[in-house]
Amino acid sequence: MYLGLDIGRQFVKMVTVNKTKDGYKVLDAGQRLVPEPNQAFDPDKVDRYHWVMAVKELFRQQGMNPRRVKSVISGISGASASVKQITTMEMPADELASAMTFEARKHIPMDGTDAVIDYQIFGSNEREVDKIDVGLVACTKGVLSSHMDLLKECGLKPGIVDVDPIAITNAFTFIKEIPEDGSVVILDIGSISSTLIVWGQGQQYFTRDLPIGGHNFVKEISSAKDIPYTEAQDLLNSEGFSTLLDSSSSEGEKLSVTERSVYENLVEDIRRSLRFYAKQTGQSFFLKIFLTGGAAETPGLADMISSKLSIECAVFDPFDGLAGADELTITNTSQYTVALGLAVRGGLGS
Repeated sequence: MYLGLDIGRQFVKMVTVNKTKDGYKVLDAGQRLVPEPNQAFDPDKVDRYHWVMAVKELFRQQGMNPRRVKSVISGISGASASVKQITTMEMPADELASAMTFEARKHIPMDGTDAVIDYQIFGSNEREVDKIDVGLVACTKGVLSSHMDLLKECGLKPGIVDVDPIAITNAFTFIKEIPEDGSVVILDIGSISSTLIVWGQGQQYFTRDLPIGGHNFVKEISSAKDIPYTEAQDLLNSEGFSTLLDSSSSEGEKLSVTERSVYENLVEDIRRSLRFYAKQTGQSFFLKIFLTGGAAETPGLADMISSKLSIECAVFDPFDGLAGADELTITNTSQYTVALGLAVRGGLGS
């Protein structure tokens, strides 16, 4: 059994899977709120204590003993790590590991003495024979040490530590086939930030952290309508973009405080990122945007992004077609994308 544990700022999520001859079977999935329920979420007040308690409560809620879990795969956020795709010659595993350490010094802006390096092979390079595309990952020793200490405080034995962008990519490619032409865009919307990923067969892998998340949506609605945070949260979840319509204005006129300051800024961040990708790679054919994360299912969000960018947009379900998924009793499945990707990573080996 492989357990993927996603420790977010507002929620902790877990997914457990078994590897089968046909792939994987999902066994369980669950989430737990990190701050106190029915209170306004303040990311600045969430600390190590809250994460430890939330993880312990999640295991208790799911009926699992942390000390009996042998394989926990956890993730570090994209904001705390660097991810870059490089192309290199095919070589034996031991030689590749040494080569990646050398390549990291050239491609990743970190002090080599303080960096922890890892990599994942994406596959054969489409343009050059005998070459492979590799995802090069690095974080500081301090970030990794702090993460490992947190897991130990939760009563867990640390296993593989991945980074969220790679976990999202693994979850996506596990369910969907990467198209031969063009690129897909994945936007994982967390509580205080979002992760943008662009990728396609034979295309450069690109990821960027965007400083807007679901928490910003709620704060703007709370401010614009002068209502408590928790009430704004409920409104966002139930009505989505209809909360942006001013009942006192003429029909169709939007209460634009929220849309201009948060949603439009998010769209503009996506637009700038895609322009940068196109300029760097020469690839500007974006097939579809997939939304994941806790705020992905906000009513009207996918339609708004699609209309603003003229790119098809839809919510990604990480359990689509996965064995055992029909037995899960969960809602908002897109929030489990990182946790599923981490669990799948366990099956790929260390």
